[in-house]
Amino acid sequence: MNAPNTFQTIPGQDDLQQIPRDLSFHPSGTTDPKVLTRAQVEHYNQHGYIKPLDIFTASEADGLRRYFDDLLQKYVAEGKDSYSISSAHLRHGRVWDVLTNPKIVAVVSDLLGPSVVAWGSHFFCKMPKDGKTVSWHQDASYWPLTPSKAVTVWLAIDDADRGNASMKYIPGTQVLGHLTYKLSETDESNILNQTVPEVERYGAPVYVELKAGQASLHSDLLLHGSEVNTSDRRRCGLTLRYTTGDVQAHMGWHEKGVVVSGPPPANWGNRPRPTEE
Repeated sequence: MNAPNTFQTIPGQDDLQQIPRDLSFHPSGTTDPKVLTRAQVEHYNQHGYIKPLDIFTASEADGLRRYFDDLLQKYVAEGKDSYSISSAHLRHGRVWDVLTNPKIVAVVSDLLGPSVVAWGSHFFCKMPKDGKTVSWHQDASYWPLTPSKAVTVWLAIDDADRGNASMKYIPGTQVLGHLTYKLSETDESNILNQTVPEVERYGAPVYVELKAGQASLHSDLLLHGSEVNTSDRRRCGLTLRYTTGDVQAHMGWHEKGVVVSGPPPANWGNRPRPTEE
């Protein structure tokens, strides 16, 4: 049996505002990366992202896609949609395996340092012509974590390009702190309930085009989003979330933790691999 979850899945904004959070960018201090180049580390510090990263071979990516196809079918049969497979590493051993994959952990460790906790895994799957957008937002705005040191690895399950609504970034916005947003709860076409308005003032977007098995990596404060998928092709990505062991998790989110590098921190859990695939 998998351990029960007692954390608050989607924290309310009123609850988050009660937490004294440090929402400022903490650049990587790595000077001798093992997998990344120094130029990539500097690019992350300056622009807030790295792309593309070659993670899995074509055959490995095919196997992961087949796994997700079956998983999505099970969730749809339960009455859920293609965006509902969240915190998947707490239920599915195969997702836990991806989250803890040494190739991914090595990349993340080059930015975060020797103490790394993996804590999040969420499939963002835009079905063909699904009509949904992901508005411009900052991940850290939603998370009861402090200080703001989390990074997201966005692993392409399908090929992602501008035609099927790949992600897009506004480079450099990670250094601006917590930006003002407006609530978009009544917009049924928007997957999220926050939208940072008038982002054109911050610069032109960069589109994150990836082949299946490739990944990008971005700071939790980088402005990003994606447009409507108007194509006949699906666009699925698995978001994998990591942070440093000194980060404090509120609202029970420490329960999501899996220690992937360094000694287990006292303030994080260390979930074992689930038995369900």
